[in-house]
Amino acid sequence: MKGFIIETADHNVIRFSYYNEDAPVTTAAFDAQLPFTQTFLHARVSGHEIWTDASPRLDIIQENASVFAEPGEVVIGPLKPLRAKTSNCMGIYYGEGRGLDSCNIFAKVFDEDMPLLKTLGESIWKHGMQELLFERL
Repeated sequence: MKGFIIETADHNVIRFSYYNEDAPVTTAAFDAQLPFTQTFLHARVSGHEIWTDASPRLDIIQENASVFAEPGEVVIGPLKPLRAKTSNCMGIYYGEGRGLDSCNIFAKVFDEDMPLLKTLGESIWKHGMQELLFERL
């Protein structure tokens, strides 16, 4: 599996590659959910992150999980363990940040698409939520 794309409301396409070696269970489960559309908003406390609390429901293990994500990385909260505050949440970091609880880090934006991701994050921060289309790369 290669990865996925996001198409924004203004028809920009942002490409992401999977962490197939570090998060094989997560990448396979996420890829099986594609395509889908989801509304993302800006995080309040975790930094430069857009997120949703209605991500695809992944009934999988925690893997490659952390509260620390690098700019451009994509995280998702699996349904297990039950104590996790991030279950069913998905975040995309367009800059520095730190999550509320551990999430599975499973993909990263292509380096050359990072400016588009930053533009998307800043647009959601300044103008509010936006519906995004996720499809296979």
